[in-house]
Amino acid sequence: MKTKVELLRYIILPLLCILNAAGIEARAESVRIHGRITDGDNRAMEFVTVRVAGTAVGTMSGLDGDYSLSAAEADTITVVFTCIGYKEQQRKLVDAKGDVTLNMRMFRTARELREVEVNEVKKQIGSMQSIDASGYRLSPDVSGGSVESLISTMAGVTGSNEMSSQYSVRGGSYDENLVYINGVEVYRPQLVTSGQQEGLSIINPDMVGKVNFSTGGFGAEYGDRMSSVLDITYRQPEAFEGSAGVSLMGANLSIGSSTKRFSQLHGVRYKRNNSVLSSMETKGEYDPNFFDYQTNLNFRLSGKWRVAFLGNVAINNYKFTPVNRETSFGTAMDAKKFKVYFDGQEKDRFETYFGALSLQYAASKRSSYTLFASGFLTNELVAYDISGEYWLDQAGTSGSEGIGGELGVGRYHEHARDRLKASVMTVALRGLTGFGNHQLSYGVQYNHENIYERASEWERRDSAGFSLPTDPGLLRVVYNLTSRQDFSSNRIGMHVQDTYRMQLDAGFLSVTGGLRLSYWDFNKELLVSPRVNVGFVPSANDRWALRFATGLYYQSPFYKEYRMVVTDDNGNSVVNLNRDIKSQRSWHFILGSDYTFRAMNRPFKLSAEAYYKALGNLVPYEIDNLKLVYDGVNSTSGYAMGLDFKLFGQFVPGSDSWLSFSLMKTQEKLRGVDVLRPNDRRYSVALYFTDYFPRIPKLKLSLRGIFMDGLPTTAPRSTRDKGSFRTPAYKRVDLGVSYALLPPLKEGETRGGMWRHLKAVWLGLDCFNLFDISNVSSYYWVTDVNDLHYAVPNYLTRRQLNLRLTVDF
Repeated sequence: MKTKVELLRYIILPLLCILNAAGIEARAESVRIHGRITDGDNRAMEFVTVRVAGTAVGTMSGLDGDYSLSAAEADTITVVFTCIGYKEQQRKLVDAKGDVTLNMRMFRTARELREVEVNEVKKQIGSMQSIDASGYRLSPDVSGGSVESLISTMAGVTGSNEMSSQYSVRGGSYDENLVYINGVEVYRPQLVTSGQQEGLSIINPDMVGKVNFSTGGFGAEYGDRMSSVLDITYRQPEAFEGSAGVSLMGANLSIGSSTKRFSQLHGVRYKRNNSVLSSMETKGEYDPNFFDYQTNLNFRLSGKWRVAFLGNVAINNYKFTPVNRETSFGTAMDAKKFKVYFDGQEKDRFETYFGALSLQYAASKRSSYTLFASGFLTNELVAYDISGEYWLDQAGTSGSEGIGGELGVGRYHEHARDRLKASVMTVALRGLTGFGNHQLSYGVQYNHENIYERASEWERRDSAGFSLPTDPGLLRVVYNLTSRQDFSSNRIGMHVQDTYRMQLDAGFLSVTGGLRLSYWDFNKELLVSPRVNVGFVPSANDRWALRFATGLYYQSPFYKEYRMVVTDDNGNSVVNLNRDIKSQRSWHFILGSDYTFRAMNRPFKLSAEAYYKALGNLVPYEIDNLKLVYDGVNSTSGYAMGLDFKLFGQFVPGSDSWLSFSLMKTQEKLRGVDVLRPNDRRYSVALYFTDYFPRIPKLKLSLRGIFMDGLPTTAPRSTRDKGSFRTPAYKRVDLGVSYALLPPLKEGETRGGMWRHLKAVWLGLDCFNLFDISNVSSYYWVTDVNDLHYAVPNYLTRRQLNLRLTVDF
């Protein structure tokens, strides 16, 4: 008898599972059950186990939430849906025959704690982490609630400064991060050198529906970058809706609507943050004007065909007429004062146009094909003529003398006329096919790039009446650069990737393996990029989630990286393009885990990752504020290694809070000298916290704090192998308080009267840089006739208040 039971358990039942997955029908009549699984917010859910009760028949939902299985006919078929962190759902099908559609909505496991519902925390088993950015709209942020500002509080991520949306991941440069919107890669302006110029991020936070982010080990479906992927999906409205906001820094409006076959979402933003810029030490007339319009259109042609369009127009103007500047720096025992009177102005213009058209065909419940055609165009102009007269004085001395002294006096004149026009045209075909426990993705892509550049820059300095560099017979400038480039190139890429998921007796297993191929005709380079990711949730203790990722990642050069500056004996510099440039490469080795637990009657998740990146064919660069100055040649190798920790909890329903902590060490060999990499921040701590005030449920507090190590920096037109020092640590706390003039509606609630069309109204007050800390962005270097160099810090914004009003309808 025991032998028969074992035969049934270990041979017959697994055989039936295999036959079911392969679509082999038994002689008995079967019922095909299929559908789509979504969560409480109507978002597709993967990894959901679907099984027929009392049988070995089962499957799992795919990336788009779809599932399909076949079961033998019976009087009653009970279908069970289970997923870690969600309530088990069951549905009974009575006398089911033929083809049955059964859609399911899953709800998180919830516990009532003093009338506050707190959800369980979802664990991460892959390389991509899902981030809820909906609550961040009410957070204090100089850039206006940008997704990148939220990303910069994640473990392993450090932002550049409060005025910029650029960020570094695990010691990589700002150019090493991929950004996708609705599956299409987007690009940033190339000539931005400071946060004052940058304006608005390309990601509109009012239109965001889903945010996925990876700090490394990402799949082969993503392109050739060495550090990270930010994958944004814009939402599709279910009915007429909108949001409007106004503050002291600008305004925003988003409107969307939906019918059975057509949905549209439009967003307009305007930013004018001259009030924030006026808190900087350089006084003058700041005149920034940043405008952005985006649209997301979706049209369902039929049950199998769908067409979508994503469009963006961004026009950023930055005008600045400086008047004077006074900076005190140094120590209490060696204080110095730097004063400048300016003449001239700066006028910058950055225009970006982007459009993407996609056509999707759903061949079956588990197979789909999408054809993309997109175009990106940037037109950038940086023009300035600014002269100044400066005095550098000793503000005080030690001892009893109490005498200050003049250290330097001089004049300078900076000139630039830089114009860049760049376009990227893309055609791509991608497919998804599911079979059994496998999810196969594949695709091919073609890019055509055009670059047009005209640049002329020079700087003249004199100190104590002597022009630098000193030449009795000539008037020479300390720096000059010209560039005239006009060329095009083509890139071809393709990928294939398989994701295998299975529920074993030992636990849930997910394995993703893929291969990416790329070719660039500019340097005739072929890249082969294998990538693997393994995730496991043990049945013995499902509070744990373990993951490992490895792969070879390349940094396919874009324009700035292969510009090579050649300087002659007279100090004249010309830009040449290096056609022998090779892609930088990085081997990723990442080991991580999540552990969920309860403390103080609330759910928490502790995440930890250890990583090592072996770097080769590196193109050295130096950082000046946001400007990356590349050598244009592959001349170094190095590594980056570190530990990332993140404690995550949901203290307020629908609002996430977390504390992240990172340790990192980087190194590269530059011209035979071991030096730190330019984005080497040895430590970083970030806090994002939201909560309601006790006894005042309409009052919500949001706090964002950053404390991170400074960056290695050098003198102008110097390199780290000749010497460097580290800037002071960056410390900043932003505090925001929001009061619900009209509280958000709960599920099932309605509002009557004149307020029936409003969802919520919030009045907020933000305090940027709560502790009024002077952070350093870069340095202005003063050189006297004796060739002594003084580094004068350029400080970032100081404490500033912002009043805002947000209306959702």
